[in-house]
Amino acid sequence: MLTQEQLTGVYVPIVTPFDSNGAVDLASFERHVRWLADRGIHGLVVNGTTGESPTVAWEEVEALVKTAKNAVGGKLPVIVGTGTNDTASTVKRTELAGWLGADAVLVVVPYYNRPSQEGIAAHFRKAAEVGIPVIAYDNPSRAGVGLTALTAGAILELDGVIGLKDSSGGIQLLTELSCLNSKPVLCGDDSYAYAMLCCGAKGGILTAANVAPEAFVEVHRQFAEGDLNGAKQTFEGLLPLIRLLFRESSPAPVKWVLAHQGIIASEALRLPMTGISAKLRQELEAYLSR
Repeated sequence: MLTQEQLTGVYVPIVTPFDSNGAVDLASFERHVRWLADRGIHGLVVNGTTGESPTVAWEEVEALVKTAKNAVGGKLPVIVGTGTNDTASTVKRTELAGWLGADAVLVVVPYYNRPSQEGIAAHFRKAAEVGIPVIAYDNPSRAGVGLTALTAGAILELDGVIGLKDSSGGIQLLTELSCLNSKPVLCGDDSYAYAMLCCGAKGGILTAANVAPEAFVEVHRQFAEGDLNGAKQTFEGLLPLIRLLFRESSPAPVKWVLAHQGIIASEALRLPMTGISAKLRQELEAYLSR
């Protein structure tokens, strides 16, 4: 199982490929996993938001996790998204992920029902009691409620919680947590990846790394070795791609690029997600043909 000391580097929240009939395309998924693993990433997240978790049934998650673990052969940690806005369901999914051999689980702040800070902390306490390492996930733009630094600190003090994915939309939460010498924080907003490394983040769970894994790994390597200027320059080279990949709702642009490059067979998504616009397709084609 993953430890907090190991929670560093570039983790990819991998997309879930679908075929033209809407079924999970395990062959494309396995090909993508192997392609990422060959490019030096530090871990995978299966069934995250980038994997369209709201529309993926748990039986499909099981098949994806088994495929990912077989493809990496124990050489990379496989983290499974198990968080919902129902604590009992989150606990059950976390238990199931443990039985599948997950190295850790990613548990988002409960979305839509907007619980109190006390309720959020209790939610993570229950998830952590399962015994599978938990990475807490703060994403207020999607959840409708975010963590205060006080609550985040309390969650990170829980036995069984090994770190935090910070998609809070800035560096304030990370800065406050860094002052507390907290457990590892990973950047969850691609455009802040370099800034968050500078503020103490240990790496990132980064959507754009689905299509540019080597460049993100290089940013992390350069920064870890003290080459801050090199890391900054490499990251700045990624910014045009990051902006394009988040121009429209994720993961549609990422899937289009992966399909365009032949890494997955189809850019298909499940409703309510839809494909990218013709304009963005043209812009991505121009970027990729440079």
